[in-house]
Amino acid sequence: MPGAGKKRGKIDKKNGSGPAATTEQPPAAEASFDGPPPAGRGRPVDNPIPSGSRDISVAASAAGPLRDPARDAAVFLNRNVDFAGNAYNLINKNATSLMPRPKFNTSGKGVQININSHKILEYPNKTVYQYDVVIGNGAEKRGLVKSVWESKAVKHHIGQGFIFDGNKIGWSLKEFKDELRFIVDLDQERNVVAREGRTPNTHRVSIRKTSAVNLAAISGYLEGKMSFGNTVLEAINFLDHLLRETPSKTHIAMKRSYFGRDTEERVLLGGGVEAMKGVYQSIRAAEGRRLVVNVDVSNTTFWHETSISQLAMLITGANNMLDVTNRLRSVKGGGATGAMKESAHFAALRRLCKNDIFVRFRNASPALLKKTFKIDRISQFSARTFKFDAPNKTTGQVEKQITVEQYFQRRYSVFLEYPDLPLIEVGKKGTMYPMEICHMGKGQKYPYKLDEAQTSAMIKFAVSRPEARKAAIRRGLEMLDWRNDPFLNGYGLKIDPNMLSTNARILNPPEVGYKNSNAKPGYSGRWDLRGKVFLLSNPTPLKSWGISVIGGRPPSAEAVKAFIKQFILVYRGHGGIVENTEPVIMEGGNDGAKAVENLFNKTGNANQYRPQLMFFVLPTKNAEMYNRIKKSADCRYGIVSQCVQQAHLIKNQAQYHSNVCMKVNAKLGGTTCRIAARGNVSPFPVPTMIIGADVSHAAPGSNGASFAALTVSMDKIAARYAAAVETNGIRVEMIATKNLEDMLKPLIQHWEKNVGGGRLPSHVYYFRDGVSEGQYSAVLQQEVSDMRAIFAELGRNTPGFQVKFTVVVAEKRHHIRFFPNSGPASDRNMNPVPGTLVERDVTHPFEYDFYLCSHAAIQGTARPTHYHVLMDECELKGDAFQTMLYEHSYQYMRATTPVSLFPAVYYAHLASNRARSHLDMSQTAMELQKKSGGSSSEKPETETRPLIEMANQTGIKFSMWYI
Repeated sequence: MPGAGKKRGKIDKKNGSGPAATTEQPPAAEASFDGPPPAGRGRPVDNPIPSGSRDISVAASAAGPLRDPARDAAVFLNRNVDFAGNAYNLINKNATSLMPRPKFNTSGKGVQININSHKILEYPNKTVYQYDVVIGNGAEKRGLVKSVWESKAVKHHIGQGFIFDGNKIGWSLKEFKDELRFIVDLDQERNVVAREGRTPNTHRVSIRKTSAVNLAAISGYLEGKMSFGNTVLEAINFLDHLLRETPSKTHIAMKRSYFGRDTEERVLLGGGVEAMKGVYQSIRAAEGRRLVVNVDVSNTTFWHETSISQLAMLITGANNMLDVTNRLRSVKGGGATGAMKESAHFAALRRLCKNDIFVRFRNASPALLKKTFKIDRISQFSARTFKFDAPNKTTGQVEKQITVEQYFQRRYSVFLEYPDLPLIEVGKKGTMYPMEICHMGKGQKYPYKLDEAQTSAMIKFAVSRPEARKAAIRRGLEMLDWRNDPFLNGYGLKIDPNMLSTNARILNPPEVGYKNSNAKPGYSGRWDLRGKVFLLSNPTPLKSWGISVIGGRPPSAEAVKAFIKQFILVYRGHGGIVENTEPVIMEGGNDGAKAVENLFNKTGNANQYRPQLMFFVLPTKNAEMYNRIKKSADCRYGIVSQCVQQAHLIKNQAQYHSNVCMKVNAKLGGTTCRIAARGNVSPFPVPTMIIGADVSHAAPGSNGASFAALTVSMDKIAARYAAAVETNGIRVEMIATKNLEDMLKPLIQHWEKNVGGGRLPSHVYYFRDGVSEGQYSAVLQQEVSDMRAIFAELGRNTPGFQVKFTVVVAEKRHHIRFFPNSGPASDRNMNPVPGTLVERDVTHPFEYDFYLCSHAAIQGTARPTHYHVLMDECELKGDAFQTMLYEHSYQYMRATTPVSLFPAVYYAHLASNRARSHLDMSQTAMELQKKSGGSSSEKPETETRPLIEMANQTGIKFSMWYI
């Protein structure tokens, strides 16, 4: 608002402009809507690595305790291209070369399936010149750079067909031999008369030719005639920018995804958030000496396009604007002083900061109506309480200390409807606008974690069966409109509009072994637990256990007793050993921690034996209550626990009990099933340990700790896994050396004593989840190097001891989907059958990676897991290794269907999410309070407080406590 400058009261200065930290929610469904891009962006440093190298030696790690190559790399790559791992070797001169692909799999049966990728048929055959573009001082904000580049002056000098990456690199078919230098006057472009004394709105532009793009280098690389150096990188980088030049201008662009500005494919999720369906595209080099474009559906969340006042009502959950005003008022704080503090609703409203808005009100000038602003702050002042000195253009006098409400009445004849709502502050000068005249701009992404209701609505919107997804992809292709793209046609890039067809294989399904029989799921991916006895029951009879009913209106005593009776009946039917058929039953009240304490004491006293298992009946899905119970049971008493919902207790169905029994049996030391042995063949030829690892991060906008989780197989068939979890800095991806030592060493020692018969393993599989291609070398150089050091220390007294590693990255965040035709390759929903393996056409040109769909999709379109083998010192045969991966998905402890991800990694996910309840909340609360006023763009701290340690009197650390 004109004249309303930076004057602020003391209370307003305390109010930070950054988004509030989000509250952690329970994990949502396994599917993720959009995978993050590979870390990093920028110009590479030339350090070509010969492709096909088999040098898999790992240098000793010199990294400190917290390492993250994605954060520390000084130079970054174009994050819109699916670069292979060797592209990132150009950044890291000490990078380790990854192993090449062995022979293709020949087991199972061959089939033809379609994949949502498209062959590039023709590259440009014209000379493309690359330019260095500098606007202003070279460090201007992106908004200014975009405004200057889109000016008439720039168009006059460069003509048509010039591509600009929005940063510093440009391309053109025209050759400008001499450097172009000129001035752009944005005021003149906008027909704005500059005010007297104002700094001129002029900006220098420099365009200088640096090189010619050698597109022939792509063919040379794909044919194995040259390594992946800068020349290849520049060529692929150019093709990527060529591919997205038009859609980024005609649609809302979000990294690799594009959304129609007026699309009808959207849905409100609640809380002022909406989901939109768009199209994703990414170029990649692939097996078969080709480039392909991966095209898929993209579902992303945005702020709802409405007035900011309406958004405030949706965010706060208010019934009307008066209710909004009341909810945004400061509240009395705790402590002795009782000082006023902002309400939780006001903190939630600050999530609107940094978004683009525009204003609409009567008598506004045309120039003002064309402008967009970025929200800097939500002020504690309202239009009725904020005062400033305003010049009166009619009289030429300055009106002293008038309110914003009065200013709009006198200047524009606008009578504000909601003058008590907070003001919106925008721009460097701190201009204030009433909330009711501000409107959210188009395509403003919502970057925060969705709550449970929003997540449920998002899943319903995003999930679609294969035929519906194919139709959505076709609509996406119509949006991209390659055939009529002026830049693609001008440069000569042609893409096949039809989906790529590839030769895939369907691996033979295993039989699943139980104690009394084998299940034969075939290609259905499902089997029945009825009549099946668990492979191994609980080793110690269950005699000291109890059940506590928490909160709400408790069910009747008869219902609880009936549930216990049915549980015992079903568990015994599956082979469980229950000695005590009358466990302790009590009401737990509303305090989860107190309920655990009371049940532990009463159960122990009643049985004169330390409790082995505690059941808790919860009225609803209550994350806070669940976490309190788990924290107390795990960390204070070291007892495994099982939570059930009251609705399921009342229904008391046998199938539900079977599902609970699988979890309880695993927690008590039993094993559900195994892959049925084929003859007398051992699952592993030498003593083998499997390690899974995952690092999970807090929700966007939060400075919460990252969690590193490790799982280690604890039997000879790799069915049971122990898990350890610890905080790992803030958004640090590589697991810290100290964390590896503290978590892994005790698990290895336990394995050595209880599985290895006093000997360490000869072969270790390390399955790592959640790392991008740019971090592959770091996994080998840092994490695997640290593991080697741990094994070397533990085996120092064993002559000749040497452990061999097989290192595999498992990734679910990608956009490759399989679309089989009807027949043996598809199920009734047209999803691929379990065991579908793809090694060709969309995989790396030379390195060892593949896509495996090991599960039967319950809903939506199946997402295969991408496995990339970084190192294999045992030189495993491809058929045997891929079969092992597939078959172990049938050994998942709590399901009667194969899972989509190798169990060691899947369990690491579960453990990481479960261990969030072990946070020291008092310390975390203090840390978050200190940081709540900061901007989300600030670099977070890297040190975090460790988790509360689990009490280990009964060996819970080596159990499957997390399942």
